[in-house]
Amino acid sequence: QVQLVESGGGLVEAGGSLRLSCAASGSFSSFNTMGWYRQAPEKQREKVAVFTTDGSRNYADSVKGRFTISRDNAKNTVFLQMNSLKPDDTAVYYCNLVTLRPLIVNYWGQGTQVTVST
Repeated sequence: QVQLVESGGGLVEAGGSLRLSCAASGSFSSFNTMGWYRQAPEKQREKVAVFTTDGSRNYADSVKGRFTISRDNAKNTVFLQMNSLKPDDTAVYYCNLVTLRPLIVNYWGQGTQVTVST
């Protein structure tokens, strides 16, 4: 059973920073993608930052230059450093893991709220 546990959300003023963490537990293929999505009220869930299968980083245009995704492979943990936060970044942030072998399986964390005040 794969579980994703997020932490690090909270309330911050515009211009501030937060760091999210996501720890994956259980047994899963090393051939996967892992990263972060977010969903604001009345909006669809959108990609924020993801590690692709070749280890490269893929960012949404709206966060490029402000957010950085990193990982600790030994601990199956991925991080999202968020700087220069804006009110538009307010959303529930979800950790995502997609394993690609032998089957494609999509896992989600429970989500962590990030609120950026003006």
